[in-house]
Amino acid sequence: MEMSTILLAHGYAMAPDQHWYPWLGEELSTAGHTVVVPPLPDAAAPDPDAWHKVLLAAADAAPADTVLVGHSLGGVSLLRLLQEHDTERHGAYRGLVLVASMAGEVGYDQLAGFFHPAFDWARIRAAAGTVRALHAADDPVTGAATPQHIMDFATRLGAEVIVTPDGGHFPTVGESRTELRHALELVRSLAEGRSHASGAERGDTK
Repeated sequence: MEMSTILLAHGYAMAPDQHWYPWLGEELSTAGHTVVVPPLPDAAAPDPDAWHKVLLAAADAAPADTVLVGHSLGGVSLLRLLQEHDTERHGAYRGLVLVASMAGEVGYDQLAGFFHPAFDWARIRAAAGTVRALHAADDPVTGAATPQHIMDFATRLGAEVIVTPDGGHFPTVGESRTELRHALELVRSLAEGRSHASGAERGDTK
């Protein structure tokens, strides 16, 4: 079985020791992978350049052996990281998993800087390797535009998208979630170079 480095970028107003991040890290570490979950600065009042610097420093492992995982705004930051990655010199990453992430602005003025300038989707796609995304149909952050965000990841990045009927923002603000099995399966399948089996169609959002 192949071993990989997993770099996880947490979400807005969140931290590495919260929600499903520790569980995911333990599951992947037990399987033999190296897991890196850097604390992103001022998570409740984030600055895109500050987050970018931390993720850039953390992404110093061989790209071909690294799977990037981004939750919510962390996923947006990874899109920017990939856009600036020198693929011709360093090669593409093994893969990218986007969990409840966003392809464009979602109405939060404080976060507008994360979406400007516009994404260069062709550069991101070339750098990302295999892309998979997990999204809930009832995500309150992407709201009525959820289908458009999902479609953007599918068409612009060639992402295979798993959509669950519920699950919110994995979690929604004010809630907690200690496991996220769909995310684990997506990450492990990329890290270990195999296909994945989804339970989304059965409504399994654990």
